Amino acid sequence: MSIDKSLRRKNQLARSRNVLTRGERIKVLQDEERWKEGRSPYNLPKVRVMKVAKKAKKAKEEEKTAEEGAEAAPADKKGDKK
Repeated sequence: MSIDKSLRRKNQLARSRNVLTRGERIKVLQDEERWKEGRSPYNLPKVRVMKVAKKAKKAKEEEKTAEEGAEAAPADKKGDKK
């Protein structure tokens, strides 16, 4: 049975994965200089998966709301003088 298009997640492949493929694990080991040339690709050691944090976006949104609040406050003062 297939899932309806309205219920599908659009960024399904964009999320971080917990498990890396064998090729990705070998590449990480090479970057960390833990891979010896000629080694068997089976029985690889564990590799930590780094997750990307999205805290910078929240900070930008908070700055925007603070700026909008600061702009709205002077506008309210003008309305009080009437």
